[in-house]
Amino acid sequence: MQRRHVLAGAGALGAASLAGPALSQPANARVIRHIPHANLSTIDPFWSSAFIVRNYGYLVYDQLYGLDNDFKPQPQMVAGHTVENDGLLWKFTLRPNLRFHDNEPVRGVDVVASIHRWARRDAFGQRLLTQTVEMRAPSDTSFEIQLNKPFPKMIDAFAKITTPCLFVMPERVARTDPFQQITDVVGSGPYRFVRNEWNPGSKAVFEKFAGYVPRPEGATQQTAGPKVAHFERVEWQIISDFSTAAAALQSGETDWWEQPTGDFLPLLGRNRNLKVEVADVLGLIGIIRPNHLTEPFNNPAVRRAVITALNQLDIMTPVIGNAELIKDNVGFFAPASPLASDVGLDRLRKSVDAARRELQAAGAMGAKLVLMNATDLASINASTLVVADTFQRMGFNVDYAATDWGTVLQRRATKNPLEQGGWSAFCTFWSAFDHWTPAGHNSIRGNGAEAWVGWPTIPEIEAKRDEWFDAPNLAAEQAATREMQRIAFDQVPYMPTGQYFQPTAYRANLTGVLRGPPQFHNLRRG
Repeated sequence: MQRRHVLAGAGALGAASLAGPALSQPANARVIRHIPHANLSTIDPFWSSAFIVRNYGYLVYDQLYGLDNDFKPQPQMVAGHTVENDGLLWKFTLRPNLRFHDNEPVRGVDVVASIHRWARRDAFGQRLLTQTVEMRAPSDTSFEIQLNKPFPKMIDAFAKITTPCLFVMPERVARTDPFQQITDVVGSGPYRFVRNEWNPGSKAVFEKFAGYVPRPEGATQQTAGPKVAHFERVEWQIISDFSTAAAALQSGETDWWEQPTGDFLPLLGRNRNLKVEVADVLGLIGIIRPNHLTEPFNNPAVRRAVITALNQLDIMTPVIGNAELIKDNVGFFAPASPLASDVGLDRLRKSVDAARRELQAAGAMGAKLVLMNATDLASINASTLVVADTFQRMGFNVDYAATDWGTVLQRRATKNPLEQGGWSAFCTFWSAFDHWTPAGHNSIRGNGAEAWVGWPTIPEIEAKRDEWFDAPNLAAEQAATREMQRIAFDQVPYMPTGQYFQPTAYRANLTGVLRGPPQFHNLRRG
């Protein structure tokens, strides 16, 4: 997979360094203080698709393969692999000196158990399981996967940065039911989680694990290469008030604000002691996720009416406030992906009046819906407010449930009807990498009870997804995904709300900030 698109304005934004006054406090060379985009409410990286849990996972766990800046997989925990028997047998060898945070060695059985648990929760992994005859660990330093059909995208699956990522945990932990949260936080990565200092809603702390041995070769890029931890501690400070977050970064009380809001970007960009840049060059794609099990969105005609009403520019503008950082006419695959197409984009009519007529014809005018909102996440809050207004103007009776993101994550897992604490829809964002291909595209799946929250049953999409996996070349892949998008605009597993590119901001004396998800190895204070 190659990066084919870089935001034109990102470089100019990243170079912003105009002179301006700033207070500074003495920096602690051993500690980096970070303001994450959300509260850490769970410590199971497989249980939740939330980015905050993935980012936690990259500190605490390691992966079999990482991604470099060209989005190509590179060995991370493995020394290498071979493929035999016409693609039906994959043999992997682990690199030496891998240890968990309890100082036990990482073994082949740990990896096999981790793959099994991850694959139950991941769209890519679920496909792998359908083609797997057996996973086994012939020795402590190796594991094998026997297939009934070639699976050439194996390494892409192991290296992906879409949620949930394949992180390696001890066998005893990985044997936990994948639909139950783990309680044991022993990891395999460069930092260990300090559980007794965890205060959800306030603070999360990670300490350098002395037993972690970085990969000895390769370039440190995104999630690939040597993961060298230069800081002894990483402290996440959960600050939900954005003006407080901006002040803390400018004064030097914190080192890095992951997702500054659009209204503070000009101020931060003028501060000569800060750097503001777009680290995720693929951007973020917004969606409305409807609940296919409850009224009114159990009716595809009602879901199509929402597509008719949506104006993606109206939704994205309050999220970031900079037209150069926004893209509309976004379908069901990332605009920069070679699998993107214009099939069905004419359904994005931006007409509330036409949507009202469709809603009336569907017998849903005045229907009650419960729209969840996470007010502590600026991007989700901004987009949800626009969506709530659109729903009301369409003719829905909107029950607006405003809480924090952690509460949304808990509530969206329930399949209860509305009168028993259920829900109708929520807004969220995915990395464009999540929507690059059908493999890890969880939100387009139509596999019913096994699908991501919202649980759409759309067998036609699943059939075209199977065609994509079996496609012999790019042209055949594109044909399959064009059909997937046509079906998606008709059956609407979710509603795409546009794309934006999120800048990050950090102290200018901090070096080694990597592209992609927030990574805390490789960082130094200059």
